[in-house]
Amino acid sequence: MRFMKKNFKFLLLVIFVAAASCSFTTKDFDNPDKDKLLLDLITYVLEKGHYDAKDINDQFSEEVFDNFVESLDPIKRYFLQSDIEDFMVYRSEIDDQILARELEFFSIVYDRLDVRIKEAQTYYPEILDIAFDYSINEEVDVDYENLEYAKNKKELKERWRLQLKLTTISSYYNNIEENLEKIEGEEDYTPKTKSQMEADARESTLSSFTDNYSFVNDLERKDYFAVFLNAIVEQFDPHTNYFAPPDRDRFDMRMSGKLEGIGARLQKQNNNIKIVEVISGGPAWRGEHIEVGDIIVKVKQADEKDPVTITGMRIDDAVKLIKGPKGTKVTLTIKRVDGSIEEEVITRDVVELEETYAKTSLIEKQERKFGLINLPQFYFDMEDYDNRNAAMDVKKEIERLKDEGMEGLVLDLRNNGGGSLRTAVDIAGLFIKEGPVVQVASNGSRKEVLKDRDKTVFWDGPLVILVNDISASASEILAAAMQDYKRAIIIGSKQTYGKGTVQNVLDLNQYVRQNDLGDMGALKITTQKFYRVNGGSTQLEGVKSDVVMPGRYAYMDVGERDYDNPLPYDKITPADYKVWDGYIDYESTISKSKARMAKSTELKLIDENAKWIKQRQDESIVTLNIEGYTQEIEMRKEYAKRFDALDSYKSQLDFTSLPYELTLIEKDTTLGENRERWHKNLQSDIYIEEAVSVLEDLKISNIRQGNVAKIKD
Repeated sequence: MRFMKKNFKFLLLVIFVAAASCSFTTKDFDNPDKDKLLLDLITYVLEKGHYDAKDINDQFSEEVFDNFVESLDPIKRYFLQSDIEDFMVYRSEIDDQILARELEFFSIVYDRLDVRIKEAQTYYPEILDIAFDYSINEEVDVDYENLEYAKNKKELKERWRLQLKLTTISSYYNNIEENLEKIEGEEDYTPKTKSQMEADARESTLSSFTDNYSFVNDLERKDYFAVFLNAIVEQFDPHTNYFAPPDRDRFDMRMSGKLEGIGARLQKQNNNIKIVEVISGGPAWRGEHIEVGDIIVKVKQADEKDPVTITGMRIDDAVKLIKGPKGTKVTLTIKRVDGSIEEEVITRDVVELEETYAKTSLIEKQERKFGLINLPQFYFDMEDYDNRNAAMDVKKEIERLKDEGMEGLVLDLRNNGGGSLRTAVDIAGLFIKEGPVVQVASNGSRKEVLKDRDKTVFWDGPLVILVNDISASASEILAAAMQDYKRAIIIGSKQTYGKGTVQNVLDLNQYVRQNDLGDMGALKITTQKFYRVNGGSTQLEGVKSDVVMPGRYAYMDVGERDYDNPLPYDKITPADYKVWDGYIDYESTISKSKARMAKSTELKLIDENAKWIKQRQDESIVTLNIEGYTQEIEMRKEYAKRFDALDSYKSQLDFTSLPYELTLIEKDTTLGENRERWHKNLQSDIYIEEAVSVLEDLKISNIRQGNVAKIKD
């Protein structure tokens, strides 16, 4: 993801100039229907603004068809083969309908799906009303991608029976195990019969499906149309997406790590809006207004006389009523867990999602001190970059670690999917004197080199960056730059995710004059590709670690290369940059680390475990015979004991919070519990342990930046 005002404004200018003659208005448009306006507007913006715009032709049509139908019914429990045959008439005509602003294909599929979902809701209660026979030899194939559609309703209902039996057998197995444990451990316990345990398992499945269909029944035509729009835009590339208004709000929240509201996560259960989490530090938490399990019955705004009943309301609509600007008040009618009804007046505030932000630990090893900064994503305040962003926070944490006597720094980018490109450039600038960090190319335009222009090196000591297969986008920019400069040693997976594209989020409302059709949402569109300073793209290739350590994703299909339509890998000319000459034993340190890794018993176990996980993932036939099911689980449990050593492994490192955080923990027990759990996990993290060993091996030159090697175009 990239958010740079200069290029964003340029893109808007190009589209605005081109759109001036098209007049996207509800008055001038042929049919003032929101869906048709959205379809026309989005395809137009893609044509003018996408980095590598595709032709909307018959092949494009077929890909949209496959994507849309599969996304609506991924496990093939709704549509019949006859439905697909009816739809196939349109398989090569969707492109023509898009260009003609027609919605016939979408409407037919949507209407048929609506019928099939209503039919399905008669299947599962009827099936679950009859006991399953787990003594017979039955099995189910969960390779749904290669499964044929059911030929008729009888076959479809049988498919439902097998899938429901599969869902229920795990609960039945757990009930049997729990019953045995209580027989052995509780003297007064009355054992349950097999029929009781089987009935309990079916009841659990019934409740789960009822909750699921409570959500499904709340979906409206506009929700499915958003799915259709995404089936279209994702043909351009995997990271171009349409955001319906609620999705755009969630995206903004994820990027900024904050929201304005009461500070609670909600879920709809049996038509009730239930509190499932109270966010630490938020207004509801501070005032002890609500607890997990409470149900919100009514919502009243400060300027309204009567409350609004939200029982049975769509979850998105309920959230809209409860959220609101900082400083405003909302009155909630709460049904407590004990059944009592109370009113709570809560003053809304900015709620920061702690798990989004950088977190830090001081590492101690035999009286030596090192720093660890875990960065979950490259976040920033979307209203004011300088208010808060990942680069500012990382800089603060480095300063605090320096105050504690840090001798080396580990920057943990594992599982970091990216975020703001600007923050990645700013963080890189903390570790180098000055120079290019990343190159950005637009279609048909000259490349742009984004540089660190601050000559200050905020941290000039040893640096290790941890990555894995999920580290993507801005994570790859930072890791690649530090690798090219030889400023850091990269430790982790064979390669990172491989996302080398840049996206901008365009508010579609700004293209529509005199719009009375409501919020149009937003389009996240791929506008550029980025390249390392050495000229290579991270697209598909990712960043290859200096020291490869196997991980749980090593053999799984994750990464850009596993999408159907990623943009290709390519190269451009290198930028003019200077290799950092601060280390005197960079290559030998890498060699020492590789030698340690080759001897590591734990890493061999991790690699074996990754292969086993992949093997289990590829198994598609599951038995529905309880004896066979139990034997399979017992075999897996027995085999899994081989990996117990990984869970019990403990390093000789000590992890503690920094002084400022210890003060916060005194007032926030939730934060304390989170940090205690994190530190416990870090102690058994072999990747962190090796990173510290590498920091110990790295020796810093007294000259640091003298006699640099220069690489030219």
